[in-house]
Amino acid sequence: MKIAFGQRIQSGPWGGGNRFAAALAEALEARGDDVVFDLKDGDIDLILITDPRSRNPAVAFTPGAALRCLMGRNACALVVHRINECDQRKGARTMNARLRLANYCADHTVFIGSWLRALQVWRREGESTVILNGADTRIFNSNGHKPWDGSQPLRLITHHWSGHLMKGFDVYRRLDDMAAAGEGKLEFTYIGNLPGGFQFSNARHLPVMEGEAIAEELRAHHVYLTASVSEPAGMHHIEGALSGLPLLYRDSGALPEYCAGYGESFSGAEDFAPAVERMIANYEKWRRAMAGYANTSGRMCKDYLALFDDLMARRGEILARRRLWRNPLAIGLNQVPW
Repeated sequence: MKIAFGQRIQSGPWGGGNRFAAALAEALEARGDDVVFDLKDGDIDLILITDPRSRNPAVAFTPGAALRCLMGRNACALVVHRINECDQRKGARTMNARLRLANYCADHTVFIGSWLRALQVWRREGESTVILNGADTRIFNSNGHKPWDGSQPLRLITHHWSGHLMKGFDVYRRLDDMAAAGEGKLEFTYIGNLPGGFQFSNARHLPVMEGEAIAEELRAHHVYLTASVSEPAGMHHIEGALSGLPLLYRDSGALPEYCAGYGESFSGAEDFAPAVERMIANYEKWRRAMAGYANTSGRMCKDYLALFDDLMARRGEILARRRLWRNPLAIGLNQVPW
């Protein structure tokens, strides 16, 4: 099978989408499939669209290019659209519309969380699947992690590529204030970018890291915190969980789907402190539960490979019901660079 990836794999820290692409490309190549990052070849079996934004430097080709490919040299290629974004996560106004437009060419839609499936981010035409994100256990694992012993300060950590305020900075500010006031003997580490003008008064702030450097920091802490608002899924809390850290998570977006059963939830800054108290009281219970956390890149890639194989086995059936010209306006709009 030859698969065209719509996202070029970047070196260095580049966010969760890049780690997804790297893991899936490795899994496909390990079993003998070909992975390319353009649409030049006429024998491509499957096109994977991951981002509709032509101005994103990591985007290898646009949905418009995929449509031209289907209408020209490769009418038999199947198209899978992976949706991992939405307006809600950053208070945007155009992403949902862009995703719906890009979804026009999809034979199958993959969502990284059930919460996304209910949003207006797709055309609700054709098949869809939810495949949860997973992290690489060769890097993110609990080997060498030392759990909290109840006497030392409880060390909490989070990490984000984006410095957008909706990543949870109302809660991170609250935790920073709690730690500064000596509430509950807490220590907080934040890894990643900060919003413009934002500063912590007490928290330890480290720059963006990648791979083993993040994993080592995670294992030096006791609890993983994610306060992201309307999170489509993310990778950060998965990496924390696989490193053995119980989760403190915001009841928002897809986070409950990824985190429920592995820690304590909260709604926002106003009820965050009681959630920390519950975590302290139930820490040993949640620490033991982390061994069962199953969102690994191995499981994720296995699910994608099974989906691709199923689609290829049914390619004739899928192509027979495809109506590429059902909406010429959508085809035209997809040619506009966004």
